[in-house]
This record gives sequence, C-alpha cells and structure tokens, in this order.
Amino acid sequence: MARRRARRAARRERLRLRPLLLRARTRGHRRGSGPGAEERVEPSRDRAAPTARAARGGSVSQQHRIGIEVVKSFTMPGSVRLTSLPPLSLYVHFPWCVRKCPYCDFNSHEWKGERFPENDYLDALRADLEQALPLVWGRQVHTIFIGGGTPSLLSAQGLDRMLSDIRALLPLDADAEITLEANPGTFEAAKFAQFRASGVNRLSVGIQSFDEAHLKALGRIHDAAQARHAVEVAASTFDNFNLDLMFALPQQTLAQCQADIETALAFKPPHLSLYHLTLEPNTLFAKFPPVLPDDDQSADMQEWIHARTAEAGYGRYEVSAYAQPGRQSQHNLNYWRFGDYLGIGAGAHSKLSFPNRIVRQMRYKHPTTFIEQARAGTPIHEQHEVSAHDLPFEFMLNALRLVEGFPVHRFIERTGLPITTIEPALQEAERRGLIARDHEKIAPTELGQRFLNDLQGLFLKDEA
Repeated sequence: MARRRARRAARRERLRLRPLLLRARTRGHRRGSGPGAEERVEPSRDRAAPTARAARGGSVSQQHRIGIEVVKSFTMPGSVRLTSLPPLSLYVHFPWCVRKCPYCDFNSHEWKGERFPENDYLDALRADLEQALPLVWGRQVHTIFIGGGTPSLLSAQGLDRMLSDIRALLPLDADAEITLEANPGTFEAAKFAQFRASGVNRLSVGIQSFDEAHLKALGRIHDAAQARHAVEVAASTFDNFNLDLMFALPQQTLAQCQADIETALAFKPPHLSLYHLTLEPNTLFAKFPPVLPDDDQSADMQEWIHARTAEAGYGRYEVSAYAQPGRQSQHNLNYWRFGDYLGIGAGAHSKLSFPNRIVRQMRYKHPTTFIEQARAGTPIHEQHEVSAHDLPFEFMLNALRLVEGFPVHRFIERTGLPITTIEPALQEAERRGLIARDHEKIAPTELGQRFLNDLQGLFLKDEA
C-alpha cells in the first residue's frame, strides 16, 4: 500500500509539470523521441545542384535569398559560440498511411485514392534536400531514418530512387545506419528484399501488439498473424531490426502485456522499443478516451518489462529503448545526445548547429502544400534560433532520457555554454536524489529515471 501511495503522490506532482514540458517540446522534433514510433535522418553534394534547383522551379532570386540566409547563419553574431559541430543525421518523412490510428499525433494523412503521388513527392524531397545543402555543406551524414506515416508503402523503385538521390547529394558515412519504418499490414517479402538491396540496413516494425483484440482497439490495419509474419520477414531479410510495441493498452491486463513481450522476445529482435500508450491531444483517443489500466497497473507492467528484458539480455539504455549489446539505435542516440539532424519532407523538423547559433526548422506539414512549396523553393514553414535561455532545457530534455547520462564536456560542446549555467538545477536534482554526478559525468539515478518529468522540469527556466 505504501508503494502505491508513493506512486500516486509522485504522479500528481508530475502532472503539475507536464503542461510546462509540453509547451517547451513544441519547439523540438516530436518524432525522434515521442511514444508510438521509433527513429529517423542523411546528405552529399554536387556542383550541378543550383542548376537542378532552377530546373525544378527555383528562380535566381530564390537562390540568392537562400545564399543570403546561409551567409547569415555562418557569419552573424549569435547567442552561443560552438568550438565544433555535432554529428549530423538525416530524417526523411513520408506523410501517407493506409488508415490513421486513433492514438497517433504524428504528421500522417490517410490516402483516399488508388495511389499517392509518389513521383511528385520524390521530386519534392530532392528539391528540399538540394535547397538545404548549403546549410550542411561539408558535413558527413552518419544515420538516416525514413519515417512516417507508413514509408513501407513506397514502391521498391521509389525507395531506390530516394536513396540514390540522397547518396548523390550528401556524403554518407560508409557504415551509415539506414532505418526504414514498416507497418506489418504492408509487408511483401520480395519488396523488402529489394529495400535491403537498395541500402536499407535496419528495419523498424510497428507491431504494437500481437493480441487480436488489442490490435483492433488500436485501429491497426494488420492482425496477429500478419504481425508474426512481418517479424519473420524482418528477421530473415535484415540483420538489424527493431520491434515497436506498446503497453497499458485499452483494458489490457498484466498477463496480456507479458504475453506480448514474451512473443516479441521469442523472435530475438536486436532492438525493442516498448512504449506506454498515452492519450495525445488532437487524436481520436483524446476525444473519445478508451478505458486504460490505472497508474498502479501500468507501473506493474513497466516494472515487469524492465526485469524481463534484462533477464533476456537486453540493456535498457533509454526511457523506452532496449537493445542487445551493440545494437542501440544510432540515429536515436544522436537525437538524445543533442546531435544535429536535417529533416526533409512534409512536416519534418531540423536542428542545425553553426559556429554562433543553433537553428530549428519545420517544413510545411500538408503533403500537397509541401510539394508546392518545395517546387517553389520555399519548403520551410517555420524557423527560429534557439536562445541561450532555452538551450540548457532542450539539452537536458534529451540527454536525461539516456540511462548512461552524459559527459560534462558534451553539454559544453553541444550548447556552447558553461556547465555553471545549470549548476543551481544540478544541485537541486542531486539534493532530491534524481541525479548522480562527478567532475566528468552526470546521469539520472533510478529515482530520476522513474520521475523523469520532475527531473527535466528543474532545468526549465522562467521566461526572462
């Protein structure tokens, strides 16, 4: 009973923080670290790019404007001073799906016709990337994530063209991790073999559950048999793959949660992403909430998951991520370590560092609008410089998700700020037992991991 009362008290305290955290998160990249889906991002350049832009509708005046923006990014005084730039990833967003799931708050759109405009969208992606090249010139791309939506709806030829365009325009690391998200309802063994041949070397499969009733409750287009078939195809085609599952599902019991996890473990996936279902604003579930397990029941599920995955040889290295040794998601690690990512495609977000500033961008969200704007040379809908005031919280919002924490020098290198900037918050977190630290490293304690929102909230400064 004491444990249950402590849980409830902690959760009530956490609820007071959540609105502040959500407001700050709106400036970030929701997809990389949000629940319900895994990760994404990539670049190279050729001297013919300006001509290609003009051929796709980019006028001389637009190219001049882009050039001015690039010069400003690199030369104008900014709010920070970075001595080096972080690793760069590429995220490619595919916005269409067969059916919008009732819990999904990502930028995904049901395609009502017989076929989505694949070639038009691929043209727009290339135009978007070409216009972004000056902002990442000379930087190697270490990971790519192709997410959605349901990018496995792409034809094998379409995906091959996309990756060929990326390789032609960006310098890829020879060992780049290239991940594709896939829905079990779209699995065709021959097509996925072609995806592998085109260069995809990691698959992230959105299973969510192996239980027939829960799949229906979640609005998934696949059934339990298709879920198992998808994992079999993934395992036979890819050396490296991830399975996405959720727990605390509508009317789910602990035994049913355990059955889902045991089924997943039986396939020996290199990586598991195990998410607590949350009711996000502007979703069907938020409007018509289903009956979910209570806080104590979901906490019991999470505690069992931690213990069972550890017993099976999986290390929990992030809030919802579990991996066999050496199989962590390199793309997501770059997000959580406050690395850079260029996002292309409808609604994609970018975080790009320059010597004197860190910039966030968002592309136009609606696919049709994005295609039109990319053709016109203006795919970016919003852009802002991250202020020195906000940088500490944005860094900690990501870095504290990692069980390993972070070395002190990473905060200094990635934000351009001294560690003394967050010293009062660090002292308070240490006093509450939420972090452990020395002169080299800062990491959340087990208590800090359990009450992560409270810990992150300590670094959220009041507006000046």
